[in-house]
Amino acid sequence: MRTKTVLLGCAAGVFALAATHLPANAKPVEYVKICSLYGAGFYYIPGTDTCIKIGGYVRAQTEWNSINGLSYGSTNGTYGPNTVSEGLFNRATNSLNFGVRGMISADARTQSEYGTIRSYLDLGFQTTASGSPAPGLLIDRAFIQFAGFTFGIAQSFFDIFTNTEVYSYTDAKTSGDTYNHGVYAWGYTAQFGNGVSASIAAEVQHNAAGVVNGAGTGFGINALTFTSTQGTQMPDFVANLRWDQAWGYIGASGAVHRVAASYYGGVPSELNGHPDDKYGWAGEIGGRVLLPGDNTFGASFVGSVGAPGYATKAGSWQVFNGSTVGVGWLSDGLFDSVTPGDDKQIHLTTAWSINAGAEHVWNMHWRTSVYGGYTKVSYNSEATFIANTHLPTPPTAPGIACGAAVLGSVWPPLAINHGEANSCSPDFSFWQIGTRTQWNLDSSTYVGLDVNYTRFNTAYKGPLVATYTAGADTATSVDDQNVWSAVVRVQRNFYP
Repeated sequence: MRTKTVLLGCAAGVFALAATHLPANAKPVEYVKICSLYGAGFYYIPGTDTCIKIGGYVRAQTEWNSINGLSYGSTNGTYGPNTVSEGLFNRATNSLNFGVRGMISADARTQSEYGTIRSYLDLGFQTTASGSPAPGLLIDRAFIQFAGFTFGIAQSFFDIFTNTEVYSYTDAKTSGDTYNHGVYAWGYTAQFGNGVSASIAAEVQHNAAGVVNGAGTGFGINALTFTSTQGTQMPDFVANLRWDQAWGYIGASGAVHRVAASYYGGVPSELNGHPDDKYGWAGEIGGRVLLPGDNTFGASFVGSVGAPGYATKAGSWQVFNGSTVGVGWLSDGLFDSVTPGDDKQIHLTTAWSINAGAEHVWNMHWRTSVYGGYTKVSYNSEATFIANTHLPTPPTAPGIACGAAVLGSVWPPLAINHGEANSCSPDFSFWQIGTRTQWNLDSSTYVGLDVNYTRFNTAYKGPLVATYTAGADTATSVDDQNVWSAVVRVQRNFYP
């Protein structure tokens, strides 16, 4: 008992001594406080009136004939072109890819005389490899919002509906949506009440395909080189109108896109002259409906002239299968500085797409979705003539390809005879269908499998009089192609 009394006395003495040495003006400890102004998960940043919510996710993903959710076969527009081997489907192809992604998001908000000022950031790292990992920084979103304005990297104001991350783990090439990568945008949204809103925005070129001079080396194997595209001097102007309700939403959007070439002859000099600028456009209508049992359905249609990047993010195509190859080249427009009789103007490319998806929720742990889309790319008669006059000269009919006099063999190595058996058309199309089944372990962790099929309907379908060569593969004819892809994903979200 005496020992216990001594210990208690010593402890009291220590605290008393410490109290005498504390500064009289010591500040109290500031604890993190819950912020209820903006919903669950927000906390005050100590010492400020700013509320912040931190979240994110970790993802492990394995893909077959796909990379970063994009099936093999095309250059994927501006969203990271595949290597040449990914269209060959031979022993040089990395059929299996492994990826890991970790993302952190921060949503900070403050009240002001202009309403809520919001800054949002979603960034992280990703590795995608068949061998050694190659980490890369990802910035999906980084924007500031206040008084209806949005400035920074955000999803395009053109996007109305997307299957990506809604019904599929894949990034559908039949859609030009920017869900996975965003665009640089300055926009304004007005709320009119009862769920009606309208937005206008200036954005960077949306999956821009570029302008090609038929007399230059514009089209090549597995790629489109923008040898005649003018520098970015005007943004795309975008507007939308939406109606959001408890049952879902519907909306429409439109965009104006400047189509401008560089100079005739490829030399950057005003002395050479250049074609007049044209203005392309795109429009979308779509929506998503909430059905009983948490089931959903959504769809959209996009039409474009001179702005195919709003209808597809696929870019140009090259798919080998044995002795056949499927090809297709995408551009905002074509012109030719040497074609006789042509006024040397830019001829705009037409592209349209339709996409749809639906999901059925079986129970709290299981759900299955189906999705699909179709894209068609067309060139008018003048652009087709430009393309055909620059095909390589077949050895069996010097100077003639597809029935047109060849002015210079600078386009793809498609040696085509007079065209009796070949389509002689640069038009192409493709469609994709797929299904995803997901098992939710709990409210934040899931495992899923996504399987999809791509049918590519080639340009210039028919026989070749000389082989088409890419890498170690050669083809003797141009034909439609089929690509099966799959994605297995495990993901853990940690959003409040």
